[in-house]
Parts: sequence; C-alpha cells; structure tokens
Amino acid sequence: MNKLLIVMSFTFSLFFLSACAPEVGSKEWCAQMKEKPKGDWTGNEAADFTKNCLF
Repeated sequence: MNKLLIVMSFTFSLFFLSACAPEVGSKEWCAQMKEKPKGDWTGNEAADFTKNCLF
C-alpha cells in the first residue's frame, strides 16, 4: 500500500511539473532558450531553436 502511494505521488508530481514547460517552438520557449546559456543547450534544443526561432 505504501509503495502504491509513493508511485502515485511521483506520477502526479511529474504530470504537473511537465505541464509547466512551454511548448517547443513557441515564443515563450524561444525567449527561455535565449536566456539559457548556450553551453547548457542539448543538441536537440539547438536544432529546435534554429528551426523554430531563427527561420
């Protein structure tokens, strides 16, 4: 019973935390990426930024 409660709490928390991130390619996401140091970007983030925010 205790394990089930922990798993449910984790799943619930993950659901709400992931809902806070802006959609990739949106104006908010582009602004967030401009503020983030470029050394911290992943390869996917750099490609998405180039595709969605520069062109």
